[in-house]
Amino acid sequence: MASMIFKFLASLPLGFLQALGIFAGWATYALSPTYRRRLRANLEQGLGQEAALRLWRSAVGEVGKQALELPWVLLRPQDHLRAKMAQVSGWQHVEAAEARGDGILFITPHLGCFEIAAQYFSLHKPITVLYRPPKKAVLQPLIDAGRSRGNMRLAPADVGGVRRLIKALRAGEAVGMLPDQVPGAGEGAWLPFFGRSAYTMTLAARLSEVAGVTTIFAWAERLPGGRGFHLHLRPALHPLEGDTETRAAAINRELEAQIHENPAQYLWGYNRYKRPSGAPPAPANRNPQA
Repeated sequence: MASMIFKFLASLPLGFLQALGIFAGWATYALSPTYRRRLRANLEQGLGQEAALRLWRSAVGEVGKQALELPWVLLRPQDHLRAKMAQVSGWQHVEAAEARGDGILFITPHLGCFEIAAQYFSLHKPITVLYRPPKKAVLQPLIDAGRSRGNMRLAPADVGGVRRLIKALRAGEAVGMLPDQVPGAGEGAWLPFFGRSAYTMTLAARLSEVAGVTTIFAWAERLPGGRGFHLHLRPALHPLEGDTETRAAAINRELEAQIHENPAQYLWGYNRYKRPSGAPPAPANRNPQA
């Protein structure tokens, strides 16, 4: 049944899906007190009380759009995705990296339509993306197929997958990852994110240290009225330097800057400050959510 619904949603026009997503976002917000508290608390943590009060309603709807456009992005023919990429800013950074023969590390937060960013690049060049299985196992074959078509390849979030990512970068290919999801114990460090300690993935920082790699920060802005997306690409605002934890902290600051470009489209309801099982306690006076 779930796979049938997923396929049916993919058949609908993008604008209709996103409008339906607003309703789904509000239904989730209304039915889950835990989600409701987390979204409002994270918004206030990231933007301050005044901005949170101004933006929370938009954020609720954008989360719903993000969820319901996923089948469309993964199951529609890739030519449809190309047609819906209304604008691309910063492609010259990709061209410059390719001219140098560099591998490209694309870093994309849970902002806008993060699924379409790697899909769009794969229309031009091979890209390997870090992958975690979906919570609903019944959807895994559909999601796997959508994320591994054409020039897209998957690397599982394990030791073998990390080796695959490094191999792709050293071969001058591209790698894509979402660095703002909570890693497992031993795979991260407690680092500031919007002024609060968050258990932060260090893998992106490690990959940025690979020789001959250009790091590009990417996100796809969702345009109103189902008009499509605007892909934003840029290098780091400040050089990524130092040891792994220093780089990971710098990446968090870069993500904050990206999110400030369109904060309503960030996934504020995600439990970003939780402590994973087995991880050390957060620094004093910065207790994470359970």
